[in-house]
Amino acid sequence: MSRPDGTLFNMNAAAGYITRASEASPAFKSLLKSITRRNASRLLGVYMLWIIFKYRHTAYGTKPRYDIKGPRGWPLIGNMFLMLLTPRNQISELNERLHQEYGATYTFSVPKLGRVYQFSDPAVLEHVLKTNFWAYEKGPMLQETLKDLLGTGIFGADGDHWRWQRKMASHIFNVNAFRNYTSSVFVKEAGIVVDYLSRMADEGRIVDMQNLFYLFTLDSFGEVSFGQSFGCLKTPEEEVEFAAAFDRLNTVVFNRLFEGVWQLREWVTGMDKQVAKDKKIINDFAMDIINSRRTKGYDKQQKDLLQLFMDTDTEDGKPLSDEMLCCLILNFIIAGRDTTAQALSWMFYLLHRSLSDSSLVPKLVNEVDTVLEGGLPTYESSKKMKYSEACLYEALRLYPSVPRNIKVAVQDDVWPDGTKVYKGEYVLWSSWAMGRSTDIWGGDAREYKPERWMTGEKPSPTKFPSFHAGPRTCLGQQFATIEAVTIMAMLFQNFTFELVDPHTEPSYVPGLTLPMEKGLPMRVHRRAAPAPAV
Repeated sequence: MSRPDGTLFNMNAAAGYITRASEASPAFKSLLKSITRRNASRLLGVYMLWIIFKYRHTAYGTKPRYDIKGPRGWPLIGNMFLMLLTPRNQISELNERLHQEYGATYTFSVPKLGRVYQFSDPAVLEHVLKTNFWAYEKGPMLQETLKDLLGTGIFGADGDHWRWQRKMASHIFNVNAFRNYTSSVFVKEAGIVVDYLSRMADEGRIVDMQNLFYLFTLDSFGEVSFGQSFGCLKTPEEEVEFAAAFDRLNTVVFNRLFEGVWQLREWVTGMDKQVAKDKKIINDFAMDIINSRRTKGYDKQQKDLLQLFMDTDTEDGKPLSDEMLCCLILNFIIAGRDTTAQALSWMFYLLHRSLSDSSLVPKLVNEVDTVLEGGLPTYESSKKMKYSEACLYEALRLYPSVPRNIKVAVQDDVWPDGTKVYKGEYVLWSSWAMGRSTDIWGGDAREYKPERWMTGEKPSPTKFPSFHAGPRTCLGQQFATIEAVTIMAMLFQNFTFELVDPHTEPSYVPGLTLPMEKGLPMRVHRRAAPAPAV
């Protein structure tokens, strides 16, 4: 190589000179190391600045999306502070507020979860849940988060494992079965509730109606699905250990969805010990059901849910393990106990709060008296009580038992509104926010108006997603509706109700479902002209 003065520059010679100099002079060697360290530090600094700039509004590793509106994030952590600082019992209100601010589709990012798209357009929901159903799954992250409560059961399962469980469960949710359940289970269990409330009315005692509905649905579902009433209604004042543990786990696994390092937090706080204890309680409860069936056998003509699964092999031809049977029991209990009980609780609140139209309860009572004529409900009579059903569905619109849902894209997709979603990104919708959207339900969306269900035109499942939609539509929708209408009819046939605090909206407990935090305290009075006993 030529130097500026025209002489030749020998690279090898120069390298040799530097080497000899460094060997001869420790100071020169130290200088070289210093220069190297400074360069490395500068390179690292530049790299960090570039990373911070690249993820200046999103969580690290999340693809920026400047074409979609959403709450502004912090560098590297995205919207983590927004999620952590929002009280868990205000998450649904946050979903609603962000839709009002950013529109039907907005996006945010959090560490570990990455990019999340939240939407409220029924057309997009139909695309996600029906049109392009197989492009979205629960995914391994959600399954890991929920495993302590739901295990490998139907609510967290995907693909063939989900399809197989659903096919088996569908056998007990049919019209002929509903007719049997109404007379042999729902009316019988509701009769126990009536007897208890009669005593409470005579004694002038306040009743937690949410707890009573929980006990009713747990006993009813136990008898239908597992061949035994759990006897919870015999002593309503006593805490059901299984139910308390189940509810605690429900809250724990829900909170995990907002924390990338929930394992560390639960270990540091010692919560992992309570989780293990509660998990043992609910698993022992499920195993007692299984062992009881194996000991006593089953001789009824129509198989219940438990017997269906015990007599069926898995997808690979092997009998179900005890662990899998436990998971199945717990998954169906959350569907059969929580959702219907909570829907009834919110409906009773909405009917009796100070803001509600005073004509609602008389209309409902009139329908009950007209249809039943003093008799007990049947499957056929329950199907005739359209206003009662409207009161229930209107409550579910405003207070959905499953207020939000999330899935992960397993392939790239484009929504009807033009939004591009990439594989590995999450999509979320809030049934709470959709039920209160004026774009979907009109200017009176936030009002409790059962009459909106009496027009003869039922809203599509993606406009009213309280029972989900598409292939994963709730198998128990009609089951839950008939169960709820049955007990509603028997209660309004015999009693009037009064909220202890009709002016305050109950707060809810954060969870996969929507329970009231402090129950639903009510005063119960016998009707002035009670229906004749049958």
